[in-house]
Amino acid sequence: MSSKPENKNSFNVVVIGQNGRLMYEALLFASSLRQNDPDFKGRIFVAEPQPNALWHNDPRMRQPELLQAFKRLGVEILPFESKHFGQSYPYGNKIEALLALPEGEPFVFFDTDTLITGKLSEVPFDFDRPTASLKVEATWPKLEIYGPGYSEIWKSLYDKFGLDFESSLDLSQPDEYWRRYLYFNAGFFFYKCPRAFGQRFLDYALEIRDNAPRACELQVFDPWLDQVALPLVIHSFGGGRNTLPADTLDGAVSCHYRTFPLLFARESDHVVDVLKAAAAPNWIKKVLKDYEPMKRMVFQNKGAKVRAMFDRNDLPRKEQKIRNQIKKANLWMR
Repeated sequence: MSSKPENKNSFNVVVIGQNGRLMYEALLFASSLRQNDPDFKGRIFVAEPQPNALWHNDPRMRQPELLQAFKRLGVEILPFESKHFGQSYPYGNKIEALLALPEGEPFVFFDTDTLITGKLSEVPFDFDRPTASLKVEATWPKLEIYGPGYSEIWKSLYDKFGLDFESSLDLSQPDEYWRRYLYFNAGFFFYKCPRAFGQRFLDYALEIRDNAPRACELQVFDPWLDQVALPLVIHSFGGGRNTLPADTLDGAVSCHYRTFPLLFARESDHVVDVLKAAAAPNWIKKVLKDYEPMKRMVFQNKGAKVRAMFDRNDLPRKEQKIRNQIKKANLWMR
């Protein structure tokens, strides 16, 4: 077993990278981290699935200039084997990659479509009490007329894994309102050991996928499987909501932008400045220009056109309305 980092603020960071969109986003992520937290002492991993029968094409990142840029940023490429998910469920990468990280060393996982906008090394992580992103919408479960409600569905999952359902509830929220139940976006999460967390995440996800409780029979798990299993895993390790100060991740220190049009439409001027600065060095720019959304949104300034369409202080409440306006202007891309 690897020894834990001596500095309590020293931890590993991991994102997923593979051929296509994710490798460009991973480069931008790493550049933003280095620029905004030069004091970060942990290791930065870009976890890369390896080719096998579960992938239609070779998922590896082979572009020499990209790999050189990662090396220049001090990023380590972490190969891992897809044994259960692969092409059929690429969100499973974030589960299987954890098993390749150094055992016993605290980690923070981020979705690749994230920018680091402040000092990550100063975030007061409690690695004994995991949590994940609360920047989440009511995406799962979808209730059916005459079907089970939120309580019955979630309790069936907690019971399946021998977990205490009642202690997971936010009793300040009304019964049968989705926010009463522990639910996260998997855009970030952390714990003191990636292999312990990853193995339980894998075990729970596979069991839910293959042997879902009867109360879940009407539910669809693709693409929500990781977000269904994640709160159960976090609860099982003694974590929960709000184990981080509110304005850190998904706040002053990180931004899960998801797509570049959405970033320009709704994020702060600071986030836009971070994006432009992270993409600016010539040795990074020449790689990112091969990715059409980056080329058009940032380097050809189409992002400014999207930005001019919206008032950040009066955005549409529903994301779909933002998307529709951008699509109508023929500026939507990912």
